Parts: sequence; C-alpha cells; structure tokens
Amino acid sequence: MTAETDAVRPASAPVPAGERGATRIADRVVAKIAAQAAREALPPLPAGAVAPHATVVVQQETARVRVHLELAYPCDIGARCAAVRRHVAERVSALVDMEVPGVAVQVERLHPAPHGRA
Repeated sequence: MTAETDAVRPASAPVPAGERGATRIADRVVAKIAAQAAREALPPLPAGAVAPHATVVVQQETARVRVHLELAYPCDIGARCAAVRRHVAERVSALVDMEVPGVAVQVERLHPAPHGRA
C-alpha cells in the first residue's frame, strides 16, 4: 500500500483482495499433516516399527507428497499403500486446501507380524 492509498481509504474500509497478501503454509507443516494421515490409514504398528514420515514439496497451490512407512507382513501391500495414498491425499487437500495430484508411498521395511495379526 502507498501513503496515497492510505489517505484515500478510511481505516474501517475493507482491504481489496488484490492488496491483502497471502498465507503460505510451510512444506514441513504439510509434511506433518501427511505423516499423521498415513498413521491414521494404517493399523497399529508392530513393536519396533518406526512411525510413517513424509516429505513434501509445495509449488503454488499443489503439494507433491512422498510417504515413507513400515508395514507388518504378511499383508496385502498394494491395498495398504492404496489406502495410505487415498487417505493422505484427502486429508492434505481438506486441511490445507491444496491440490494433491498424487502420493508416492515408499515401504522402507516389512516387520514379521505374529501369526494371524497382519
């Protein structure tokens, strides 16, 4: 805003959209939301497993997400990864109002599950 604009507009007048500025959500905040969403999409972790974590790159209004996780095995790895992809994309999109064109899921380790508990 310029001094000239301030002088013309009364203090109580709303600021036009083009002069307001913008809120930028940090990549690390989006990554924390994505990691939490991945935890929500998975059954409880086996003992010794590391909680999911995520890396995110935000460009304009688009978030590119990669989730790193560990799974109990045996399980349907494809179905678990699809559930994580879907849930992370939905939650990130809903909570930070960004487009999430896809979520890459990287399974870093498989943990043997006690018989019948995967």
